[in-house]
Amino acid sequence: MNKELIAIFEYLEREKGIKREVVISAIEESLQAAARKSIRGASNVTVAINPKTGSIDVYSEKEIVEEIEVPTLEIGLEEARKIDPECELGQFIDVLVTPEDFGRIAAQKARQIITRKLRSAERDVIYEEYRHRIGELISGTVKRFIKGSSLIVDLGKVEAILPMRNYPRTESYQVGEKVLALLFDVVDTENGGAEVILTRSDPAFVKALLSHEVPEIEDNTVVIDKIVREAGYRTKLSVRSENPKVDPVGACVGMRGNRVKNIVRELNNEKIDIIPFSSDPVELLQNALAPIEIRKISVNEDENIISIVVDDDNFAAAIGKRGMNARLNSQLIGWGLEVQRMSEYQSAMVKQHDDMEKEKEKEGSGDLDEELEGIEGINPFIFQTIVEHGFKTMRDFLRASPEKLSAIPGISVELADKILEKIRNKRI
Repeated sequence: MNKELIAIFEYLEREKGIKREVVISAIEESLQAAARKSIRGASNVTVAINPKTGSIDVYSEKEIVEEIEVPTLEIGLEEARKIDPECELGQFIDVLVTPEDFGRIAAQKARQIITRKLRSAERDVIYEEYRHRIGELISGTVKRFIKGSSLIVDLGKVEAILPMRNYPRTESYQVGEKVLALLFDVVDTENGGAEVILTRSDPAFVKALLSHEVPEIEDNTVVIDKIVREAGYRTKLSVRSENPKVDPVGACVGMRGNRVKNIVRELNNEKIDIIPFSSDPVELLQNALAPIEIRKISVNEDENIISIVVDDDNFAAAIGKRGMNARLNSQLIGWGLEVQRMSEYQSAMVKQHDDMEKEKEKEGSGDLDEELEGIEGINPFIFQTIVEHGFKTMRDFLRASPEKLSAIPGISVELADKILEKIRNKRI
């Protein structure tokens, strides 16, 4: 009995999921090539392996003749009938021709072929087992490191790779540590095998975690419309509900925030913003920035850019660290995004209109100092109150700031902005 070969069969069946018949077929085919080289002149050499004992037999097809002229191709009738009593002259018969040292020689010559065939068989097992599971969450154990910080993860029957680029830089692992990841892809390798690729950095990983944690997403009551991410730091996703009775944000957050907390814990405290979806990019942006108030907004449809102005105190939060918040919001709404401080905006407006005043004055226009009779769209009583506080001409308004105008009783900052905008548009 070839105990070593039997042990290989059992290991490949148990650990790799490769059927014994597949392994035996691969080894027989590879040993057949080695046998032809070992038994020179032999014709139609075949190799048979006993699946129970692991014994290897080499057979050569020989013609039954009266007188043997070529021993490697012919056999006498008397000798042939010891194998098959009913054989006749002119027939062909398989003769056992296993060389004494065939086991050692064949193993040495066939090693590379066997390795390739087994790798191919293992690849088929990997494809059969994992190709239908792409997009699923899968857990394993860190087995070793390769190529710097890429991980080899033991999934049981096979080993998967978690490339360094596929997990956040904020994460680190130790050999033996459990890891949960998304089955990202199954690909062919250069040496004829297959590789299972995992990821923890792709936005789809967060989406899979949410689907696992939130039943309403799993049953399609709540839909994740779009998800963007800077792995390790922040994820933003817009959600909508197919059922008007179900709050999509509340469903994802869960009672006392338990659902989203579980996901944040798995992501090592990465921030997650869950935002009500809107098909209107401006409204979606407002939802994404809440509670930050957008003071001014303009949409350039030709260049696909939305420009907003926020209070100076909110500028840092709107931009985010290293511009991350603005960058993610831009990706979420699908438009370019420009963010400006209110102080910068006001300075730019004052300069713009000062330049316009100078230009008008060069043309001899004196309308800046003419008293206004009213402002279109502004209640006459409100206009009269403003006049009583010294704002009578267009020049008075152009030199005013929203803060100065809102100091008048009954004038909010928003209304002040609106009034000044109408004055400036009138000048243009």
